Amino acid sequence: MTTSSVDGHRRALTPALLLGVLGVVYGDIGTSPLYALKASVLHFASDGVERWEVLGLLSLIFWSLILTVTVKYVVFVLRADNRGEGGILALMALAQRCARTERGRWLVALVGMAGACLFFGDGIITPAISVLSAVEGLKVVSPAFEEAVIPLSVIILLGLFLVQYRGTSSMGAVFGPICALWFATIGILGLIEIVREPEVLVALSPTYAIHFCAVYRLAAFIAMGSVVLAVTGAEALYADMGHFGKRPIQLAWMGFVLPALALNYFGQGALLLSTPGALENPFYLLAPEWLRLPLVVLATAATIIASQAMISGAYSIARQCVQLGFSPRLVVRHTSETEEGQIYLPQVNFALLLGVIILVLEFRSSDSLAAAYGIAVTGTFLCTSCLALLVFRRQFRWPAALVAVVFGPLLALDAVFFIANVLKIPDGGYVPLVLGAILMVLMTTWYRGRQLLFARFRQDSLPLKSFLARLPQSRTVRVPGVAVFMTGQADFVPGALLHNLKHNKVLHERVLFVTVLNEDVPQVPADRRMELTELAAGIHRVILRYGFQESPNIPRELISLREAGVAFEPMQTSYFLGRETLVQAVVPKMSRWRQWLFTLMSRNAVPATEFFRIPSDRVVELGVRVAI
Repeated sequence: MTTSSVDGHRRALTPALLLGVLGVVYGDIGTSPLYALKASVLHFASDGVERWEVLGLLSLIFWSLILTVTVKYVVFVLRADNRGEGGILALMALAQRCARTERGRWLVALVGMAGACLFFGDGIITPAISVLSAVEGLKVVSPAFEEAVIPLSVIILLGLFLVQYRGTSSMGAVFGPICALWFATIGILGLIEIVREPEVLVALSPTYAIHFCAVYRLAAFIAMGSVVLAVTGAEALYADMGHFGKRPIQLAWMGFVLPALALNYFGQGALLLSTPGALENPFYLLAPEWLRLPLVVLATAATIIASQAMISGAYSIARQCVQLGFSPRLVVRHTSETEEGQIYLPQVNFALLLGVIILVLEFRSSDSLAAAYGIAVTGTFLCTSCLALLVFRRQFRWPAALVAVVFGPLLALDAVFFIANVLKIPDGGYVPLVLGAILMVLMTTWYRGRQLLFARFRQDSLPLKSFLARLPQSRTVRVPGVAVFMTGQADFVPGALLHNLKHNKVLHERVLFVTVLNEDVPQVPADRRMELTELAAGIHRVILRYGFQESPNIPRELISLREAGVAFEPMQTSYFLGRETLVQAVVPKMSRWRQWLFTLMSRNAVPATEFFRIPSDRVVELGVRVAI
């Protein structure tokens, strides 16, 4: 277990920590009352909404919160930590260790990639629907504000994305208190309405949900596609486990967030029972008229926080994709000198901003976006359940019967949610599916292309042992200085070295073969970071290991060689890199269009010098033609 994970588990429960959990983990699910109940009831509003329909939908929402969030995530999935870290890719790494065949590992990787792709879809839709639903409260304050909703939403979203480069530390200090105020406010507003209409509490019984489904059948199934909006953001409980630890997340949910959400949903239901016309916007109409404008401001702040959590999550997932070999190298900028996890990826930020603005201008209301939102969330739920089932059966060695009893119903519920949202594809559900399909093609192409590239290198390269055996007889001239050869294959001679010998006829006095290995753990402990092996006089092999939540820094790591007795002077060091030019083999292993795509992605990847933080003025690049 890494130091960070140990600290995460032993961290003392303090008010500041619990406030941080509220601000980061629960921002997304905390803003669901803005649109979830309204979107669910609208399915049955054409001929008026009856009492038993409201109670049935309330019961479905409440028990979805209990089963999906409390039982699935809080009780079970949070146990499946990868050295203290959570999230779909951390779970995928755990599941890959349980897979017994290469084909099994590939299938697990596909499920993990699918979950990551849908997460990016979620990351685009969440800011759009959250900010729109908050700003739409202005229409409740006064119809005169109706034309201002779209422009104001676009301005807020532009501002949010344009300040990302500054990092979240300055904003984070106020996230927790704002979310605490938000949950307290929505809970109190709901409680006041429940006191006026206590009959609504009968919906706590699951019999109302069962009766509703029995009467409506297919219509109830379709409505589940909107009911799931109440649990959007549940994945954040697991994804952010590494930041706060399991216990604070569980305590905040059971002690504060769940009660506040339940009170607000039942308060909205009570309002609809007494005033059916409140369906226009039951969330804002819970508040007295004098409080509605301040509530719009508070809701906008809460949705910005929810959006920020998704944006930061997208940065983390994107970096993990790079480290796990699913994506080309991307620009990673650290926005904090002390926190490794606070990063900014400009390419990802621009893509998210573009997608969010397009969605707002295209759909123009939170009700229209609800269909697109559900399928991204439920797809990620389904992927998480499939991977968790494998991990609990193989790694935790649960009996098959226990796994079936626990995860069978949860998997079935996720499948119902997902299929119900598939029916909404024509109404906007195509958005995350199209986006996910595009990202899936890119990821699988990159993953397969890199495998073929490494296989070709191994086939064409000279084994390192053979090279070292011939070196004493070769009379190669050794010149002063340090040469660092970056290589992905530790047991083979880098192509850049062979080209340097061929053209320059010299070898440096000190040679370092540096290989960076990405492990399926979040962070690699300091004592396992570097492995140093002396291969011959003045020639060493250095293997550097990084976790999928870390960013490599080669020069910084190499300076520590001095402690091992290896002379290393940064100003006398040259870094030799091979720049591959991909050409089609006589018998190609990839289709023409995939090879074209892989080549395009390779050309647009961030240069190794920038990704590994190598000084550009100390780099020598040598071209290598590779046929795949």
